[in-house]
Amino acid sequence: MPAQTAQVTELDSGIRVATEVVPSVRSVALGLWVRTGSRDETPAQAGVSHFLEHLLFKGTKRYSAIEIAEIFDGLGASVNAATGKESTNLYARFLDTHTDEAFDLLAEMLLGPTYPEIDSEREVVLEEIAMYEDEPQDKVHDVLDEAVFGGHPLGRRVLGKAEVISSIPVPDIDAYHRARYTGGNIVVAAAGNIDHEAIVELARRHVEPPTSSEEGTALEPPPLEGAQVGFQEKDTEQFHICFGGPGIDRGDERRYALTILDAVFGGSTSSRLFREVREKRGLAYAVGSYTQQYVDSGLIGIYVGTRGDNIEEACGIIGRELASVNSEGITDDELTRAKENVKGRMVLSSESTAARMARIGKSVLFDTPLLTLDELLAKVDAVTGDEVTELAREFYSPGSLSAAAIAPSEERFRAALTPVSEALAAA
Repeated sequence: MPAQTAQVTELDSGIRVATEVVPSVRSVALGLWVRTGSRDETPAQAGVSHFLEHLLFKGTKRYSAIEIAEIFDGLGASVNAATGKESTNLYARFLDTHTDEAFDLLAEMLLGPTYPEIDSEREVVLEEIAMYEDEPQDKVHDVLDEAVFGGHPLGRRVLGKAEVISSIPVPDIDAYHRARYTGGNIVVAAAGNIDHEAIVELARRHVEPPTSSEEGTALEPPPLEGAQVGFQEKDTEQFHICFGGPGIDRGDERRYALTILDAVFGGSTSSRLFREVREKRGLAYAVGSYTQQYVDSGLIGIYVGTRGDNIEEACGIIGRELASVNSEGITDDELTRAKENVKGRMVLSSESTAARMARIGKSVLFDTPLLTLDELLAKVDAVTGDEVTELAREFYSPGSLSAAAIAPSEERFRAALTPVSEALAAA
């Protein structure tokens, strides 16, 4: 496979345009990325980034929400948006022959919402929050975030609070939009059958963000307050349990080694947790590990969902595997297998124009190196067992991890923490 090459141009407005040409396809994946998310909100704004993402679809000066949907359907396009803790993105995939029309409409949605149907959309987001409250296997990760990051903005969920969504007025939403959706915060990313200069020209023509009169607030890294326990009581069939702690940031070169460690520990179907908890003992349907990287910090997480009769045994296995990887690292066979797993996922995702667009968009948005596929594969190949062992000793120490659960019994949950960490059980 030929090396991927991406081009980046910065406009006078501060907007950066990143593209990657894939001449073998007839489609385009286009994303408009904004460096703002739930982390940028005050407690009184909790959820405004996500609410605003919804409102981008509800109408502009030229088009109603129905007309926006009809135009995209008429182009045969797939369109969506997403909000995270540090970014918001509006994106679409469409035939290359419709690039101009799709770009024009996405740009108008991003920078010119008129909020005509805000009350009905409030109800939609409130229903989304209510639906989320009924999904403990998803919500428990936010309980873990709060345990790890405390009152820091990274500890708050992206969806925010229902009381904020139900009452925040349009002028406040518009002020947030004007302050955050500005030139230096925006990246236009495209991958597919495109021409870089043509995309740059479309950005010049259609993306005209305001200049913010507010100084950007410097991000403060979250304080490290040690292991904490978070719990929410709910009458559930399973105990939904997470363990986790601080990780590494987006720019840390150790992220390749951490990806290997995660694949070995719980991030693949041959991982230790999947093998020991699910395959050998049948204690859970869902079990695994994951990592998150932010601008100045990160998180490592472990999840298991299991019935009450199994939680002591499942947590005991997690505690044992944590102690083992922390003290002994990983084997040569695990290192080799994990490398091929990670490289395979990289190559497979590179065959998706949407994944390529997201990769270059996030790299430019967060000022991380924009590497080719071959360079990424080389980074993975260069990871050593000693590097993985060092990370395991730093981040997978059982005594440093917080715990969170959504379950019917806090007493039973806390009792199950003892084989992981006695100090945690007593917290």
